[in-house]
Amino acid sequence: MAEVKVERPKTLARQEPAGLNPIANWFEPMFPVGRFFGLSPFGMMREFTEEMDRAFRGTAPALKAWAPKVDIHKTDGNLLVTAELPGLKKEEVKVEMTDNALIIEGERRFEHKEDQEGYHRYERSYGNFHRSIPLPEGAKAEQVKAELTDGILKVTIPVPEAKTNVRQIKVEEVAAEKKAVAA
Repeated sequence: MAEVKVERPKTLARQEPAGLNPIANWFEPMFPVGRFFGLSPFGMMREFTEEMDRAFRGTAPALKAWAPKVDIHKTDGNLLVTAELPGLKKEEVKVEMTDNALIIEGERRFEHKEDQEGYHRYERSYGNFHRSIPLPEGAKAEQVKAELTDGILKVTIPVPEAKTNVRQIKVEEVAAEKKAVAA
């Protein structure tokens, strides 16, 4: 049987298989430039675009996350809830009341069509919204009224007057000289 002689390479640097260099692997997520070498300019731009998409995936606000602006205030024994719902019709809005919350939900649709010489543009976006507003104890569900006018939803909820125990507190002024002596 023939003898096989095994020798180590005479280089000082330790050689590792591709992709196993710990330093390169540590920097790769921050500076992924190694993949771009040897690519055509179009391939490089495609890789760069995909990398940017991966980096920012899920961070852009989606239309689904839209929640209408709501104003809540108490006036004349009623709780008045006003919600801004621009462009919505009453059929697209659902208002419900549970034992302890007012729920406003629906779907917002936006469509924009533009035809001009040389191009055609059509943009669409859709998204659901849901707002839940806590109600005080004793809100009268049978007497709730809701109306939508020019994109403004007004919900009137009769609520009992809350009895508050108010006590006046005297505010004292401390002279700056006494404050310095005490310190």
